[in-house]
Amino acid sequence: MAKCLVVPYSYSSTGTRSRTRSSGSASTSKPPGLQVQLQHHHLKYSLIQQNSLSVSAQCYYNTHTLLRRRILCALDSDVPHPLHHQVQSNKSFGQWDSWTAKFSGASNIPFLLLQMPQIILNAQNLLAGNKAALLAVPWLGMFTGLLGNLSLLSYFAKKREKEAIVVQTLGVISLYAVFAQLSMAEAMPLPYFVITSVVVATGLVLNFLNYFGLLNAGIWHFWEDFITVGGLSVLPQIMWSTFVPYIPNSILPGVFAFLVALVAVIMARLGKLSAKGIKFVGAISGWTATLLFMWMPISQMWTNFLNPDNIKGLSAFSMLLAMIGNGLMIPRALFIRDFMWFTGSTWASLFYGYGNIVCLYWFNSISKEFFLAATAGLILWIGMTLWRDADVYGYNSPFTSLKELVSGS
Repeated sequence: MAKCLVVPYSYSSTGTRSRTRSSGSASTSKPPGLQVQLQHHHLKYSLIQQNSLSVSAQCYYNTHTLLRRRILCALDSDVPHPLHHQVQSNKSFGQWDSWTAKFSGASNIPFLLLQMPQIILNAQNLLAGNKAALLAVPWLGMFTGLLGNLSLLSYFAKKREKEAIVVQTLGVISLYAVFAQLSMAEAMPLPYFVITSVVVATGLVLNFLNYFGLLNAGIWHFWEDFITVGGLSVLPQIMWSTFVPYIPNSILPGVFAFLVALVAVIMARLGKLSAKGIKFVGAISGWTATLLFMWMPISQMWTNFLNPDNIKGLSAFSMLLAMIGNGLMIPRALFIRDFMWFTGSTWASLFYGYGNIVCLYWFNSISKEFFLAATAGLILWIGMTLWRDADVYGYNSPFTSLKELVSGS
């Protein structure tokens, strides 16, 4: 059986990469002339690296003989401290890489099933002339979800995560279909629908042009600034509105966040911030989109707490789909060490999907068998994910994978 020598790399404080070899009984020495020449080239390479190293250059590549795994930073926010290690190429690693991508792509099925009942019901009401029924659909809250989908679409487009791109694109399209129905029923003002149409069309076109490398960098930066300001403006306003009327109804949180985001973006573009500050501003849109989706279960559970009778209108099947859809993305997020993606998917699966299933069981709205099956399925899936990830990376404990995910080292 043929064997290959895996030569690990270490990174010096200047960002250069050097080969390391284990100590052995025998060692080789280089002629003095060759040592001087190598030192000269090493110094020259170090100076080049020092001049070219930037925040976005923290994205890294792991290349193997038979397996090429590519991990890209998106808005420089995916991993706080990017990993710099060489993973040994093996068959199980490549298989798990492929399977996690397939799991992520398969999450389209439950997410589509979540939206289709609403779209079909709206169509039936429109055909029956019952436009008043569509007034119950909260288009403003759905617009928040749309903005979150567009932000995450930009995030994953820069990461070249094709399966996640499809998930977010279908989310945008399905939400826009609902907006179109609401507009036809006059449940959504026409000017707002026109603005939504422009935002959706612009977002889809720009993201896919950028994905294929056909977009001007200046235009893309403007789009990033737009979703950064929009996302940061919406997030605190949604959080504040959740607890009305227990707190005064006000637009001040959104206005204040809008001004802060606008100033931050302008200062970043003018170069008035440090490198860390610019990186932080670039990370805002992805994290605000994630936090928007993470806030959904909190808002739902707060509503359940205030109005326990309303929980009967909550669909257990929809909550199961939400748990499955988000759960299917957890292995991929963990495998590529994307802390933001992992946080959002795990939170939504545990607290939005499963959390509402617990509420339904607590109020005797679902059977014990349904609850136990959902519980067992979720525990087994997360356990399998942690065990398999640690196994392909060669770790003895799944907690090592989680530590690496959080700390980046």
